[in-house]
Amino acid sequence: MTETHARTPATPSVLVDPLRNRDVAFTPEERAALGLTGRLPSGVFTLERQAQRAYQQMQVQGSDLAKNVYLEQLHDRNETLYFKVLAEHLVELLPIVYDPTVGEAIEKYSHEYRRPRGIFLSIDHPDDMEKAFATLQLGPEDVDLIVCTDAEEILGIGDWGVGGIQISVGKLAVYTAAAGIDPRRVVPVSLDVGTDRESLLEDPLYLGNRHPRVRGADYDAFIEKYLETASSTFPDALLHFEDFGPSNARRILEQYGERYRIFNDDMQGTGAITLAAALSAVKVSGVRMREQKLVVFGAGTAGVGIADQLRDAMIRDGADPEQAATQVWLIDKQGLLTRDMTDLRDFQQPYARDPAEVADWAGGSDGKISLLETVRRVKPTILLGTSTVHGAFTREVVQAMFEGTERPIIFPISNPTSRIEAMPADVIAWSGGKALVATGIPVAPVEYDGVSYRIGQANNALLYPGLGLGTVVSGASQVTAGMLLAAAQAVADQVDPSGPGASLLPPVDNLRESSAITATAVVKAALDDGVATSKPIDIAQAVREAMWQPVYTDGATA
Repeated sequence: MTETHARTPATPSVLVDPLRNRDVAFTPEERAALGLTGRLPSGVFTLERQAQRAYQQMQVQGSDLAKNVYLEQLHDRNETLYFKVLAEHLVELLPIVYDPTVGEAIEKYSHEYRRPRGIFLSIDHPDDMEKAFATLQLGPEDVDLIVCTDAEEILGIGDWGVGGIQISVGKLAVYTAAAGIDPRRVVPVSLDVGTDRESLLEDPLYLGNRHPRVRGADYDAFIEKYLETASSTFPDALLHFEDFGPSNARRILEQYGERYRIFNDDMQGTGAITLAAALSAVKVSGVRMREQKLVVFGAGTAGVGIADQLRDAMIRDGADPEQAATQVWLIDKQGLLTRDMTDLRDFQQPYARDPAEVADWAGGSDGKISLLETVRRVKPTILLGTSTVHGAFTREVVQAMFEGTERPIIFPISNPTSRIEAMPADVIAWSGGKALVATGIPVAPVEYDGVSYRIGQANNALLYPGLGLGTVVSGASQVTAGMLLAAAQAVADQVDPSGPGASLLPPVDNLRESSAITATAVVKAALDDGVATSKPIDIAQAVREAMWQPVYTDGATA
């Protein structure tokens, strides 16, 4: 008697490989060659027709989170089609695949878990890093970009542990859609060091390490091992850090920025896009960058990171380095920061004021020197808000800005709307239409006194994709201050801010073209700074040739 065993037919691998799958775009000849006979409906669609249907399917989803889930499922099935849809509708879909909807997806990650994407590195098993990267089966020259997060400060929602992998995935999606970074050459990474969020630790479905965040020497050793392993495994990759806690983010960048090809978007990207807005505003205000006086309200990582880049721009414009630092005033929860305060963070200290300088300034009932008092005394030309304190920029503060300049530059860039320091409509009205305004949130045009004021959004997506592409094309060994300034200047140069109500920043309508322009400037800066390892003859052509396109190409089905 012969024993028989039922066999489960294997799904042809091309249908489960999102990088090669074309779904019903496979021609009859391709289906026969790939062993797909009978595995697909007989209809053959073009990529364009597939994109139309996918977009329609996305539109009927009942919520932004449902749209995010649908697009991630498409991402998992057919990457070319996913990026075709994303690139064609980027303005509409950017808030779906990234901020703010990705925040909700992160919060529900363990409960909505469907398929792993990326590499998960655990601080409990640091010696597994090399094995983890090896599972990608990619060679040393096969990766251009790695985005990692330890998820301590996700967007505006805080610590979400292993769910932070979605921020890495979303960031890389924007890199590809906006700048043509090849999705086959990127890796999202979760650095799971635990979480301090009790609701996650108590959740039976939570997928991350079930212990409080590891800090101190063990954390530092884990980060160093990650940098060593990632850079040795993929020596050409840009290592992008995202949503780390304030003290860790800055410390990592300062400690390793000259040894590894590192970029931190929360510090450098936010600083550079805000600098771009400032460079545009300076053209209108008539005050040279080297003469600007800056008050920062909210002296955390983002605020001081922006201050650093504005200070560097002052220096590039001819200011003495020491003098440039004295043209920056920081205000945090302690009030105006002074050197005698014992709780200053290391990155705040270079800007803290001499107590003798402010000895006769009025303090509040709590003894703190307020924003209004600082503005009245300093007479700044730029007021930057990164505090998340809604309404902090009052009418009195805005009007006090006129003591220092005829065209005050006022950037309330905290987000979301519930945390913005002042609404642009109020700033425009209180300043009689004179203030030069940019925000961190999208804002509809403001109508005032017969003029429509277009409010530029300091959206990092205007800058970091082009910066990343330029770094890849140049093979820069590090991201220099010159490259960041070049990126900011390239973004600023894409708008004419001189007209009545003109925006200080370009819209996000044509990010691929904008990113190509920015990348070209970054490559030139990398060459000027002596960090480029590739020296293309025609930089603009090299940039455009490097941009991956969401099309089905010959050999994609092999």
